[in-house]
Amino acid sequence: MESVPSYDLTMLLLLGSRTMIDELHRHLATLGYDDVRPVHGFAFQRIAPHGATGNEIAEFLDITKQAASEMVDYLERRGYVVRQPHPTDRRGKIVTLTSRGWNCIREVETILTRLEAQWTAIIGAKRMEELRNDLRRLVTAANSGVLPQKFRPLW
Repeated sequence: MESVPSYDLTMLLLLGSRTMIDELHRHLATLGYDDVRPVHGFAFQRIAPHGATGNEIAEFLDITKQAASEMVDYLERRGYVVRQPHPTDRRGKIVTLTSRGWNCIREVETILTRLEAQWTAIIGAKRMEELRNDLRRLVTAANSGVLPQKFRPLW
């Protein structure tokens, strides 16, 4: 009898990530950040702490320059980022976080810390640390010994 391929691990990893991100955004919405989406948080990761060009954001998220520009437009209209003259390229612009953007990041850190603590209470601190270390090892091994520097959100 042939074995049936199992996608259980893949599904559990995706469901775990989606569960955490959805819960994060439910909390953010109650704090007045109902206009940010998961992809924006990943863009914030690239922009903080020193800013990033539109091209750097596009490369990090593995999206087109046009899509990155539209995202920056959206975030700028909502007060999360601002475009400023690039410090070394007179023709270029650098995207930096505003106070609202930094406040959003601080709220995200608080919420994710609380959510992770809830998950840790379920499986225990030792198992959570082992899970984190194992996932880091697996992702690093699958990427030629380094953690990827690009991140393309699935939603």
